Amino acid sequence: MTLRIGIDVGGTNTDAVLLDGAGVLASVKRPTTADVTTGIVDALTSIFKLWRDGQPEDVSAVMIGTTHFTNAVVQRKNLTRIALLRLCLPAGQAIPPLYDWPEDLRDEVLHSSYLLKGGLEFDGRPISELDPDEVRQVISRIAGDGLGSVAVIGTFSPVSPHQEIAVADAFRRKAPEVDVCLSHEIGRLGALERENATALNACLSEIARSTIAAFEQSLAGSGLRAPLYLSQNDGTLMNAERAAKYPVLTFASGPTNSMRGAAMLSGIRDGIVLDIGGTTTDGGALTSGFPREASFEVEVGGVRTNFRMPDVVSIGLGGGSHVLDLGHRIGPQSVGFRLLDEALVFGGSTFTMTDAAVASGACSLGDPGRVSSIPANEARSAMRTAHAMLAGLVDQLKLSARDVPVVLVGGGATLFPMEIEGASTVMRPEHAGVANAIGAAIAQISGEVDRVFSMEGQTRDAAMAKARAEAIDLAVLSGARRETVEVVDVDELPLAYLPSNALRLRIKAVGDLDER
Repeated sequence: MTLRIGIDVGGTNTDAVLLDGAGVLASVKRPTTADVTTGIVDALTSIFKLWRDGQPEDVSAVMIGTTHFTNAVVQRKNLTRIALLRLCLPAGQAIPPLYDWPEDLRDEVLHSSYLLKGGLEFDGRPISELDPDEVRQVISRIAGDGLGSVAVIGTFSPVSPHQEIAVADAFRRKAPEVDVCLSHEIGRLGALERENATALNACLSEIARSTIAAFEQSLAGSGLRAPLYLSQNDGTLMNAERAAKYPVLTFASGPTNSMRGAAMLSGIRDGIVLDIGGTTTDGGALTSGFPREASFEVEVGGVRTNFRMPDVVSIGLGGGSHVLDLGHRIGPQSVGFRLLDEALVFGGSTFTMTDAAVASGACSLGDPGRVSSIPANEARSAMRTAHAMLAGLVDQLKLSARDVPVVLVGGGATLFPMEIEGASTVMRPEHAGVANAIGAAIAQISGEVDRVFSMEGQTRDAAMAKARAEAIDLAVLSGARRETVEVVDVDELPLAYLPSNALRLRIKAVGDLDER
């Protein structure tokens, strides 16, 4: 029996599920706590109380999806001061590092920056060679300043990472205590966006280690000895060691988990998922069972990045959203994780979307008698406003005018009847309330390549085969079982404006977790 535990730490609730293959053996929903880890322990304790047929040692893997690192950037909390090295001279001087960051975040994060000789042309030819003496001098300054983290960005380093790797080797020799983040391991082509993503990753280095250590401590305290994995923002997993090194890759993992869980629970591989939580509704599209990726740069905390992110749109509609103006306006203010204390049906004093749903007869929660004084027309007006918001979100996510299947998941999914304008069918599958935790538990391992290939001396088929092999190898290196890995996404873009008939290939391979 292969047992997995999936956990999703949201802004309102921490959800946990125990899966045997695709079967849900137990599920719980507990309020998220300020320190996050207490909520995880509470959820795990509840899971083991419900599951009486086994022991913690029977669990083979634990998967966690968390907003912890996203929140650190958005709230400007617990961020590490960094140095930034850009390998670009004599080119690449026009735009200073992190120039488009919000000023308060840049001041919080960036201690110093250095522009050094190096960088590549699109086909791998050096703009200039690294100067080892220059690199050593900069490392001495950074170590002397007592900095613990550095971001290294080389122009066109995804084509060939050798210069970035040489800088990392120099740090290991002269300042091994410094965390070194290399851009070719994090972002895609697009130097400035890749620089931003690498700097974000570098400033999260300390909080990543402490948070993941706390997660592991929580699991050990619950008697679990299974390996820990964290959800990535493309719907796949990475092990705890890799997550501590690349925390930026967990951004947006919550909505992604919900979409993957919705796909499994509903059987729908192409459609729209609406994850209705306590504070927001996150909408995204499924393509072949995976979240549709954004085709544009995504901002995190006001910073433009270019690593893989799901195409997610959020609106201020959730179970804890305030109902205002006689039901004609909902949110974006929300009672959030205080729903059980502040909503009217639970004895509170705030008129929330949950109260409107109970008053209108859409669902039964708490004490319905506490909302009997709400005028019926006001409750119906709130429900109409909410339905219009959901219909608008569906319309925004669709790529054509035709109706599409819609899956409702999340703790707030039970608040709404099964009709939405623009939907060919609306499903609210069993266990929809913990779809995010299910998505974490069933996630697979991925590897991705995004490179420009020069066609001089090789054919398109040869370049494609090389890129596919690299993507598969990366998935296996990340923990996938090789015989299960398959290529699920191929994006091919001829770059006719460059010499040598250059070809940009982006290939993603996905496989099952190797639990051996």
